[in-house]
Amino acid sequence: MKSGLNIPSSRQVAFNSGETIPNISVGARTLVIGPYLSNKAAAKRAAHSTEGNLRDFDARLEEAVGLASAINLDIVGSVIIPLVAPRPATFLGTGKIEDLDALCKENNISLIVADCSLTPVQQRNLERALHVKVIDRTGLILEIFGQRARTKEGTLQVELAHLAYQKSRLVRSWTHLERQRGGFGFLGGPGETQIEADRRLIQDRMTRIERDLDAVKRTRGLHRRGRERAPYPIVALVGYTNAGKSTLFNRLTAADVLAENMLFATLDPTARVTKLPHGAPAILSDTVGFISDLPTTLVAAFRATLEDVIAADVILHVRDVSHGDTEAQAADVGHILKDLGIDPEDRGRVIEVWNKADCLDNATRQTLEGRADSHPIEMRPALVSAITGEGIPQLMATIESRVARKSIVYAVAVGAAEGGLLNWLYKDTEILERRMLNDGSYRLVVRILPEKEARLLARFRSARLVRREGA
Repeated sequence: MKSGLNIPSSRQVAFNSGETIPNISVGARTLVIGPYLSNKAAAKRAAHSTEGNLRDFDARLEEAVGLASAINLDIVGSVIIPLVAPRPATFLGTGKIEDLDALCKENNISLIVADCSLTPVQQRNLERALHVKVIDRTGLILEIFGQRARTKEGTLQVELAHLAYQKSRLVRSWTHLERQRGGFGFLGGPGETQIEADRRLIQDRMTRIERDLDAVKRTRGLHRRGRERAPYPIVALVGYTNAGKSTLFNRLTAADVLAENMLFATLDPTARVTKLPHGAPAILSDTVGFISDLPTTLVAAFRATLEDVIAADVILHVRDVSHGDTEAQAADVGHILKDLGIDPEDRGRVIEVWNKADCLDNATRQTLEGRADSHPIEMRPALVSAITGEGIPQLMATIESRVARKSIVYAVAVGAAEGGLLNWLYKDTEILERRMLNDGSYRLVVRILPEKEARLLARFRSARLVRREGA
């Protein structure tokens, strides 16, 4: 390998040998490259714009390899390529392109995944210079989403994002792609033909998808209004991809949502009813994982999916505290929450859940416990393990206290023969105290959401207000 790649150490590139060259598809022999601006250049760019990623190069490359592995590509090697500034035509300099070309020929590489955003011109010029297929970070994430989406809404949203990206590039013909593969994607398919016809067909398809999505969104709106009439408090899980949200969701709801040690294992939103410690029901909503440099097309496409987060009473920001880049990941999640109009520092609404406590060594655990204890109780993060259940009871109590902040507490009396009223209280309120009198009647103290106060007063005219939480 030539010195133009300027590889700091041999551990940053490793190859397997003795394998044949498949078609460019799942299992393609793939080289993942990290063409990262030097820290000084990235800091300068970040100071003048929202661009510029100051995360450790090794961590960024490891994440890119994880993304490529998520769609079963054969990762033959990975390499960091430090840059002073990207070239307008090819992103990489001539010497580095020559080194990559030799590397691809030597190792029978058929696909390069570039962990950066490439313009259509840069992508095309790199493919011509390297004689292999090239996809950038946006294309790779779109490919993952295209393979993972399962619900109608998720599939439509991903396809719309795919087409918006593809329309500017026209990497391949939409007419052939639709006929031969029955779907959308970047890894495979025929060559580039009939560009203008393809662009018109793509726009027509985008218009149809937007119309279909409007119908799906109306249906979701009806479901959401139905939940509001219930209404149960909504607790939404957000976090960096692979932080353990789905595992925690399963632990809290006894559900069986797909939970794997894999980036973007969950794409489609899932909601289940769970019980808080005092028996009150709450809706728990699992969401797609966030990631640094998430394509803006996907943020827009999945905004409807994330409406449950926007409307949530409590948001659980799930963090993998065993990950070396946990602080940077938390910052990325915070930026996306801000884009959704949510203050990530609102501790009355957002609870930080420090997950994967079972993966910590004793020293790290003690440090984190000390950091957590330094926060006021109402702002204290919850250190948990979704795998072992450690810290889950305390987390559920914290969720309940957040939900209760806007609740109202009443004292009510229920006669011995009023079983229906007693059943309503158990179903629609949170029972704090219950006392049975000698005549078989009950005296209860209940906590109820403001939305249900009128219904309680209509049923229990002698109800006595005890307090308004948070007042």
